[in-house]
Amino acid sequence: MPASRFLAVCLNPVIQNTLVFDRILRGEVNRTGEHRVDASGKGVNVARVLGQLGCEALYLAQLGGPTREWFLAMCEADGVRTRWAESNSEIRVCTTVIDRAEGHATELVEEARTVGEGTTERLLAEYALVLPGCDAVIVSGTKAAGFAEDTIPSIVRLAAQAGKRIYLDIKGADLVASLPFRPVLVKPNLEELLQTRSPVGDAKLVRDEASLRAFVAAVGREYSESFGASLIVTRGARSTWYWEDGELRDCPASKIEAINPTGSGDSFMAGAAAAMEEGGTLKEAVAEGMRLGSLNAQRLKPGSIL
Repeated sequence: MPASRFLAVCLNPVIQNTLVFDRILRGEVNRTGEHRVDASGKGVNVARVLGQLGCEALYLAQLGGPTREWFLAMCEADGVRTRWAESNSEIRVCTTVIDRAEGHATELVEEARTVGEGTTERLLAEYALVLPGCDAVIVSGTKAAGFAEDTIPSIVRLAAQAGKRIYLDIKGADLVASLPFRPVLVKPNLEELLQTRSPVGDAKLVRDEASLRAFVAAVGREYSESFGASLIVTRGARSTWYWEDGELRDCPASKIEAINPTGSGDSFMAGAAAAMEEGGTLKEAVAEGMRLGSLNAQRLKPGSIL
């Protein structure tokens, strides 16, 4: 089977600032000599990991503002091929703060700037140009403010109409509206799936393990029977749940010494999609996703397995 060509689409690019401290003292000046800056966001991370696996991948997003050339230069340095539409908006900067003494990473996330008028049309025009050259489309994350409400479902619909295999790491209304186009795989994390299926603040939402398993099993059955989609639900450092052959199954998580978990979900998605495109079973796709997610978490650079 020839290697698949992937198109990774994400409408929320990020410049990721990563800072490492031996110990953070609250209310004090904290200095570090260990830090890095990377082009990031879910689509960049997916495309970068696919490239590190030896797959052919193209990243598509909207870009704008004074840091665009810097962002593109970082993508080029990582071997991430990029196509973009003008957004007339700055790329957001997010920061990961790693405290070695506490053993955790804290994410400081900027909301995306509102994209300029006409960005939806420019993005979809660029998408139409690159779609014929791919075999599989991976759509990840949320969209920046200013895009038309149906932008992500439209991207999925066009992929389906072109006969492309579709992999989704999205949530909420975008996921619900995209399911009728029969994606191969849907991979939210547990919190994203809960947000998609339950109103915010629903007091009736039960979160004990048995109830959560029953909830995910019901969604897995529905997605499989109604839309022909496989469901994988990641849960951070805990086991991953996936629906296969009429039952909810577990893939245990390996115990690792995590350095930076940022991008682990994206690394999982890249590995799972690559495995399925190579003809692997869902079980094999989950195992490969878990392997790559763990590799990413053991590295400082987000969305990287090397």
